[in-house]
Amino acid sequence: MTPFNRQHIRQHFAAAAPSYDEAAVLQKAVAEHLDERLDLVTLKPKTILDMGAGTGILTAKLLQRYPQANIYAADLAHPMLKQAEQNLQQPKLNWLPEKLCQKMGWQHCPAKLVNADAQQLPFANGSVDLLVSNLMLQWCDDLDAVFREFRRVLRPEGLLMFTTFGPDTLKELRAAWQHADSESDPAQHVNTFIDMHDIGDALIRAGFGQPVMDMELFTLTYEKPIQALKDLKAIGATSANAQRQKGLMGKQKFTQMLEAYQQFAQPDGRVPATYEVVHGHAWAAQEIIKGPNRDKSGVHEITLDDFIQQARK
Repeated sequence: MTPFNRQHIRQHFAAAAPSYDEAAVLQKAVAEHLDERLDLVTLKPKTILDMGAGTGILTAKLLQRYPQANIYAADLAHPMLKQAEQNLQQPKLNWLPEKLCQKMGWQHCPAKLVNADAQQLPFANGSVDLLVSNLMLQWCDDLDAVFREFRRVLRPEGLLMFTTFGPDTLKELRAAWQHADSESDPAQHVNTFIDMHDIGDALIRAGFGQPVMDMELFTLTYEKPIQALKDLKAIGATSANAQRQKGLMGKQKFTQMLEAYQQFAQPDGRVPATYEVVHGHAWAAQEIIKGPNRDKSGVHEITLDDFIQQARK
C-alpha cells in the first residue's frame, strides 16, 4: 500500500474541523449504522475508546448508550477534538433546564478527549473494554501496526468494532482522474482502499479472534462534480499519498477530470459519488480457526483418507 503522510493528514483534518459537521453527511449515516449494531452486543463496557473520533459524531451516541462508562474520544487532529468538546457539552445539573445550564455555563464535556495517533495509543495494556472506530482506518497505511495497538489496549475478550472504506470508494472520481491523467499513479489523486478480506487477515495477524466482515454501499449525489470535491475538502479527505505531486496542478487536467466525471451523470443529471463502507468486528481473543499462530489446544488433525476410513467403520 502507498505510504501516507501523517503530517499531511493531521493538517488537513485540523483545517477541516470548522466545516466538518456540515459536510459529514456520510460519516453521520455510517455512525448511525455502527451504533445500531451495538444493539446486538451484550458487552457492558466500563471503559470505551472512540479512535478517530473527529468532532464526536459517534462519541455522542456512545455517551447516550453507555452513560455510566468512561469514554475516551481520541483523534490525530487537535482542532477536531476542540470541536468535539463543544459538540458534546452536557448540563452539569441534569435536573435544571438545558437552556439555563447553557446560559449560565453550567456545562461540561463528559467524554475525555485525547490527542493521539492510532499507531501509538497512550493507554495501558488491557485497559479498554470496547474500542470503536468510525471511518478512520482508511487513513492508516499500516493496518498491522494499528491493529497490534488496538489488541494491546483491549482487555481479554474485549471488543473491536469499526467501519472503513473499501476499494470501490470514489470509483467515479478515480476513473475520471485516470482519463485526465493516465500517465500518473491514480493514488496521486485518490487514495486506495483495502479489501475487507485483507482487513480480516490483518485482524488475525494481530491476535484478534472471530472477525466478522461485511459491506454496504452508499451513494451521494451532486449537481456537479466540483461539489463532490468541495465536500471532500470540507471534511479533510484529500489524498494522503506521501509521494503525491507537489505544487499546483494544471488547469487543463483538472477541467478534463471534471468533464470525464460528468459521464457518470444519472438520468436526472446529478452525478454520483460511491462509497463502499466495510463493517467489521472482532474479539480480543486468539483465533482458533485461522492463522499460523492459532491455539490448537483441543484440536485434533487427521487426513482426509483417515477420516474416510473412520467413517466406514
